[in-house]
Amino acid sequence: MTEISVIIPVYNEKENIEPMINKIEEALNKKFSSYEIIYVNDGSTDGSEELLNEIAKKNKSVVPYHFTSNNGQTAALYAGFKKCNGEIVVTMDGDMQTDPEDIHVLLPYLEKFDAVNGRRATREDGISRKIASKIGNGVRNWITNDNIQDTGCPLKIFKKEVVKSFELFNGMHRFLPTLAKIYGYSVTEVPVRHYDRQFGVSKYQTWGRAFKGLKDAFAVRWMKSRVIRYKIKGDN
Repeated sequence: MTEISVIIPVYNEKENIEPMINKIEEALNKKFSSYEIIYVNDGSTDGSEELLNEIAKKNKSVVPYHFTSNNGQTAALYAGFKKCNGEIVVTMDGDMQTDPEDIHVLLPYLEKFDAVNGRRATREDGISRKIASKIGNGVRNWITNDNIQDTGCPLKIFKKEVVKSFELFNGMHRFLPTLAKIYGYSVTEVPVRHYDRQFGVSKYQTWGRAFKGLKDAFAVRWMKSRVIRYKIKGDN
């Protein structure tokens, strides 16, 4: 049995791959005897595919999957959710801006909740991204009637049944805590650390994705209003 799966979408993050794997293994080895580190390569063109394949030959805990083209972060996470085997599932970005050690900060909350969303206590990636994030989270919560403060934090932890229940569409990676609630699961939010990039640059346009997120928020609002709820007499 695989105790925990860590899913990392990656797009042209070659310089961060080996340091990230080392930090994840250092963190997981403190508590888990069986784990998998799933990299979903979203059509990288910088040699990430070749590096991941080479690492996987030597390290059986590293499991890479490669898209034939760039399909986006939601598709990468969705593929990872479909492929993962762990009883606990962690999502992280491949840019090393969140710390795998904080997995241990979130883990205890799974005793009471089905999913735990990391909340970046500080933002170390520029004033424009901080402003965009604050506005984006506020608008999303207003539209979807939710209270998640930092849905964009990549560090999240789920019980396996939560991620296996997801049916995702493009852009839905921004709303995973809200979707979990729609499906009837309990969610909490816990502060985690955040760091500036050491290697590479962000692959996402701050304001461009804000407009996409706004459109997707209305889709989630519609889903929330149309969710099917029922009880059968005699069922517990």
